[in-house]
Amino acid sequence: MKRDIKTHGQHFLRGSSFIAELVGHSNIRKNDTVIDIGAGSGAITAVLARRCKQVIAYEPESLAAKKLLENMQRYANVEVANKDFLKADLPSEPYKVFSNIPFHLSSKIVRKLVMAKTPPKAIYLIVQKQFAQKMLTDGNHFHGALGMAIAPWWVARIRRPLRKTDFTPPPAVDTVLLELKPRETPLVPQDKMLVYMVTVERSYADPRVYAKIGGPKDKKPSQLALEEWVVLAAKTTHSA
Repeated sequence: MKRDIKTHGQHFLRGSSFIAELVGHSNIRKNDTVIDIGAGSGAITAVLARRCKQVIAYEPESLAAKKLLENMQRYANVEVANKDFLKADLPSEPYKVFSNIPFHLSSKIVRKLVMAKTPPKAIYLIVQKQFAQKMLTDGNHFHGALGMAIAPWWVARIRRPLRKTDFTPPPAVDTVLLELKPRETPLVPQDKMLVYMVTVERSYADPRVYAKIGGPKDKKPSQLALEEWVVLAAKTTHSA
């Protein structure tokens, strides 16, 4: 999970007080285990360590991980993992996620988390505003493939917009704190998740797939509401 700060990589937050404010917009509590992805020098990790039971901080770059380990020596509840999060095994015990992730890995990170054998109890990610908006499935705007693909099991919400000056270096794009929380009652059975996701994402990518499952001719896949997708994909998931 290499990052390229000069292009579309990671931009780090300024100030522990501001980070604490952002964490305050989450449901992270003192008994939680929380994962920090792409922890860098540990600015978010340190705030989390003071607020929860345990923090697992992933940092793939060896020099950065060494610095992170030095910075976190004062916190007995922090585990530094010098490894690529996308290749790592996730905890089997309950956990949450709060991270300022490399923007270009947003889709891969979300996909890994929501499809995990033991998915998080809550996910908080600082991402590009454009990415976050595509994860939202309410309203009449165009919906993104990944957002609609996971929507039967996850509710997406933008918790807070951020300013470019909140980062160093400042990003060229608008950013937000995105929340993903599991639905209390899934709209599609859990064992049909992969089939449903594949159906939705292939329909977005290929008009022939969309037509084959009976997609309305007067609407594009991105224009369908979640309820329409659940009905439309039912024939596929029920036969799988």
